[in-house]
Amino acid sequence: MPVRISPSILSADFANLERDLGRIATADLVHVDVMDGHFVPNLTIGLPVVERLQQVSPVPLDVHLMIDDADRWAPRYAELGAFSVTFSAEAAADPVATARAIRSSGARASIAVKPGTPVEPYLETLDEFDMILVMTVEPGFGGQSFQADTMPKLARAREAVRASGLDVWLEVDGGIDTETIVTAVAAGADTVVAGSAVYGGDPAERIAALRAAAATVALSS
Repeated sequence: MPVRISPSILSADFANLERDLGRIATADLVHVDVMDGHFVPNLTIGLPVVERLQQVSPVPLDVHLMIDDADRWAPRYAELGAFSVTFSAEAAADPVATARAIRSSGARASIAVKPGTPVEPYLETLDEFDMILVMTVEPGFGGQSFQADTMPKLARAREAVRASGLDVWLEVDGGIDTETIVTAVAAGADTVVAGSAVYGGDPAERIAALRAAAATVALSS
């Protein structure tokens, strides 16, 4: 299956979010970064804005929570109708229970791990998740450089998913462009977040370029 592209509206114009959602209608998902100023230093948007985005977005919402107390808040974003809700492993007291609550509210449940967080504990309960997000930068800010040293972790996750036979997506987020997407897909990513690489020019053209770059991995494998 072709790699899914999920542009991050962290790089969009926050005064024109509906317009900028329309500019990525050719994407598969839209990555919505929710930051609380506590789990990460930055502060972005919350439930009311995400609810409105859900009402106007031409593509499904890929909500990424970088917030404290994920066990409490993650299900509430699922209740808004988001397609996927990702919570940070480091912010959840009971990741399995949180994933189950997200699923029970109708969304796909995803868990994110920081660059320094081992993925192995979550591979032991793969059937509880629909996606694992391997952060390729430290969460909290856009425009950071891709951390290639996270690729062995991604490859281990891909090996575990393949061995399990489960339909668990593997997403990467941070520093993705037409070069680093090749590295990430080769290591096992099937879903890719890109911010400035999409909104730094014509979004439709940038999305097409990312798809073309990702496709070279499939052609060469």
